[in-house]
Amino acid sequence: MSTAAPPAEWHRLDPRTVLVTALVVAGVVAGAAVPVTLGLTRWSSLPAAVLQVFAGAVLVIGVAAGADRVRWHRTRYRVGEERVDLHTGLLLVKRRSLARERIRTVDLTANLMLRLLGLVTVRIGTGEQGSESTLELDPVARAEGERLRRLLLERATAAPTGGVHREGELAVLDPRWIRYAPVSFVAPMLGGAAAGAVLQVSDWIGAQGQVIAWAGDRFRETPLPWVVVLVLAALVAGVVGALGLWVEMWWNYRLEREPGGTLRVRRGLFTSRSLSVEEARLRGVDLVEPLGVRLFGAARLDAITTGLAQDHEARNADHNTLLPAAPRPRADSVAAGVLREAATPTGAALTPHPRAARGRRLRRSLAAALGPVLFLALLGVLLTPVLLWIALGCALVLVPVAVVLALDAYRALGHALSGRYLVTRSGTVRRSTAALERAGVIGWTVRQSVFQRRAGLLSVTATTAAGGGAYTAYDTDASEGLSFAAEAVPGLLEPFLERAPASRAKGAPPSSADGA
Repeated sequence: MSTAAPPAEWHRLDPRTVLVTALVVAGVVAGAAVPVTLGLTRWSSLPAAVLQVFAGAVLVIGVAAGADRVRWHRTRYRVGEERVDLHTGLLLVKRRSLARERIRTVDLTANLMLRLLGLVTVRIGTGEQGSESTLELDPVARAEGERLRRLLLERATAAPTGGVHREGELAVLDPRWIRYAPVSFVAPMLGGAAAGAVLQVSDWIGAQGQVIAWAGDRFRETPLPWVVVLVLAALVAGVVGALGLWVEMWWNYRLEREPGGTLRVRRGLFTSRSLSVEEARLRGVDLVEPLGVRLFGAARLDAITTGLAQDHEARNADHNTLLPAAPRPRADSVAAGVLREAATPTGAALTPHPRAARGRRLRRSLAAALGPVLFLALLGVLLTPVLLWIALGCALVLVPVAVVLALDAYRALGHALSGRYLVTRSGTVRRSTAALERAGVIGWTVRQSVFQRRAGLLSVTATTAAGGGAYTAYDTDASEGLSFAAEAVPGLLEPFLERAPASRAKGAPPSSADGA
């Protein structure tokens, strides 16, 4: 006679959560103490104002710590054979539960304060949309977090054994990769954010108008060389900010394959992050080359996988990035290691697309560039000739840039089949080379506009439950695109195709698929 397994033991969060809350609130209060004290001196003496602020600070910190003490007392969790349960709340009691078989991610995060205290925040997710698909234990001891990660990610099935790559380290940080941070789009954004921060602070104190007027007067009075120097200073500030952000995000980076078939990414300087991806959920990789990074021969590697967290916090944490911007050969070798392939599919020779696709990109790019130019020219005719000169200057700059980007976008187009993977590439400002496992394709979408039909082109999109959900080969030859889709996943598209006769008269145009 078998006996039922004893129920799982309930656990509490680490009691030092009260100390963490008190320290955080104390920091906020300390930042607000000086302006509040100066404000109170208008109605009382300085010693009295200091005493009032101190008493208020003690009260605020005590209330916050007391509230977190109640949260700690009312929060408990347990890991059973089939489910993970979390109970919390005082007035509004919440009891949430996740089936263990649905758990896809167990990520550990620790900011500087948590790291000093040996604590981590554990996020347990199913990868579905919405906050109800995630349980957060904030905080627990680091050893407990590691125990939960190993326990919840282990699977009864064995890890994949195919391929040529063993377990262990796949990539570690090379400090030289930091040179790619300033050429990303983050640098100019941070430079602009610095100016925006000044305007925001001035708005808080009601002086934004005066700041804008002062800046305008300075620019009118400042010689052109000094204006250029100021713009360059803003760019330098953006570069410094980009370097600092890169160091914070990617310092101590390490990618490794753990026993049981889990890819683990660890990174972070002040805030440490540990992100896990099951190989059983991996459907491919995406080699991403933003324009600035690509000009320096580098690329980033993202995972195409099912079951990654989809909430706002996870997306902001580069949750699916396996490798930061690194030299392209290194990114290809890491992709091969991740996929357990001798040669990476992202480096496969791609089938080029017809010249008609180049014409489409040139026309669209020129239309986007000439639209503002024509608008300025029209205003110049109606209002002032100055706008005509501005329109001419814009045309001289925008048209060559548009042509170069269009030709680059055409050269990027390509598709191929490489072993177990189908590969699509497109984009110029953000070039993407996606290697998607053919077994992960659940459907095809074939699109052909009127203009594409006249040019003999169409776009075929592989739909999947992983990654972005759709990967497209844009503007392929109509016959070639349909053949590519039919060969990539045999049997999926055939019911919708009309095959050409096996034998044709000599000189007849070849076609392996006449329509969909």
